[in-house]
Amino acid sequence: MNISDAGKQFIKDREALRLEAYQDSIGVWTIGWGHIRGVKAGDVCTIEQAEDWFAQDVAPCEVCVNELVTVQLTQSQFDALCSFAFNLGCTALRNSTLLKLLNSGDSSGAAEQFARWNHAGGEVVAGLTERRNQEREMFLA
Repeated sequence: MNISDAGKQFIKDREALRLEAYQDSIGVWTIGWGHIRGVKAGDVCTIEQAEDWFAQDVAPCEVCVNELVTVQLTQSQFDALCSFAFNLGCTALRNSTLLKLLNSGDSSGAAEQFARWNHAGGEVVAGLTERRNQEREMFLA
């Protein structure tokens, strides 16, 4: 499967476009729509570069979800899992109870696991709580 245009927009809406590097809530240098690879203080980018990075950053999320999930997914479930992987990384999805429940056929139990992933730096982050709630809603749609 591939992430839908709606799924891409979902991620972009939650990441927000930033053309100058900034440190996220746990101090990771970030630019564009959540791009972190090789970013350092003082970096800037164009919208076109941000689009290129976004495409490069979403592609491994699609691969990750396709490789890890063994059950049939709806498009909205796939999109929600890609957003999760984009934000948290493939390793988080690979090692999650969410994935174990999903692959065992318990999609409603899996949906309830999104809420557990709302911490950064050991603290609950309101923005992550909201994002996980929205991913859960998308997953259940």
